Amino acid sequence: MDKKRSFFSSLIRKDVFKTLITSVACALAGLLVGFIVLLIVSPEAALEGFKTLSLGFLAVPNKYGLQAETLAKTLARTAPLIVSGVAILLAYKAGFFNIGASGQFTMGVFAALYMALVWHLPWYLCMLGAIVFGAAYGAIVGVLKAFLNVNEVISGIMLNWIGLYLTSLIIKSTPQMWDSIKYETLPIKRVSPGSVIPSLGLEKLFNNYEYITIAIFIAIAVAIAVYIILEKTTIGYKMKATGFNKNAAKYAGMNEKVNTIVILAFSGALAGLSGALLYLTGIENWYCPTNVPSMGFDGISAAFLGGLSPIGSIISSFFITHISVGGSRLDTSFYSPEIAKVVTGVIIYLCAFVLFIKDRLDKRILKKDREMLLANALRESGTVTDTGGAPPKTQTDTDPEPSSGVTMPETGGGPEPPPDSENDGKEAEA
Repeated sequence: MDKKRSFFSSLIRKDVFKTLITSVACALAGLLVGFIVLLIVSPEAALEGFKTLSLGFLAVPNKYGLQAETLAKTLARTAPLIVSGVAILLAYKAGFFNIGASGQFTMGVFAALYMALVWHLPWYLCMLGAIVFGAAYGAIVGVLKAFLNVNEVISGIMLNWIGLYLTSLIIKSTPQMWDSIKYETLPIKRVSPGSVIPSLGLEKLFNNYEYITIAIFIAIAVAIAVYIILEKTTIGYKMKATGFNKNAAKYAGMNEKVNTIVILAFSGALAGLSGALLYLTGIENWYCPTNVPSMGFDGISAAFLGGLSPIGSIISSFFITHISVGGSRLDTSFYSPEIAKVVTGVIIYLCAFVLFIKDRLDKRILKKDREMLLANALRESGTVTDTGGAPPKTQTDTDPEPSSGVTMPETGGGPEPPPDSENDGKEAEA
């Protein structure tokens, strides 16, 4: 029993375990709220709808390869979300909230599509262009923050809209890119097949689903690389040091302005890469939306639900995409597909409590550790008995002196001596 208690006590103190507990709790709470919403909208179909929503590709009948195809669709859309989440957490760990990731994502999409549809470059060069454009757009936020002390949230939001309208303006005015009839970009698979990220035969495992590529492996590799950079290199140490205390980093000899620009450029590069991983598969065509793309904001939920860990972001990104794909398959005669957005929105809202719950858990563990250390210290000093009794009352200035086993008479009126003692005294005098 003591070994089990000791194992659980050591396990719950590990940061990975605490992150897992809080993230799973938030995800389950979001699913519970989703089920309640389904019950309110249509009670008779709530159970089946919840099964479809929560199981995702697993709820698809496994015939004609539909289950494998749905899984492939989930993986194809998970890849860009992983990188977007890593972009957010990278900046956050360095002390910056890169809400401008959506604009950097947009610039990455523009660079990738322009180099593919106009210049017909190979996929890896298109991807490199997306990284460069995203990094440059993120560096603008960094320069404004470093030299003009402009809050990165304000500048990021403004640049989101500038990037969106600038991209739409250029794409619509470029005939090699724009299909004026369908009102979207031309299909990349038809115009420039060499610009599509290769599948390397993966489609054969997923019922010949054409949009499954090695993008998912690239995204996982990026997440692992960022984890190594943050935890195992001096560059990552400098990034986190700048985020923890900018003045202390400056005092230690670090150039906090350069670090600020590099961090936000690095985060922007990852956000731009996420745009390439989505559109260079051909799964979507850019239709010049009037609203900022949600990928950057979805990356925030993926980052926080994953406990601000690159490895955790892989799992949380798959979960969010899994729920979205499941919601798109709800029976439209009872529910709108937007119900998945409601569940995802609740989960995103609860993501804000991941760090709060984790912090409360840390404080509770710290309190128990202090109580245990205090009890051990008192026991070693001999003030606490092994039976767990309370420590004896300590000597103070107002306490009577301790008894030595012999009753000492007090001057000024103690109790009268017993009669036998008086008689013995008289006989002694005689």
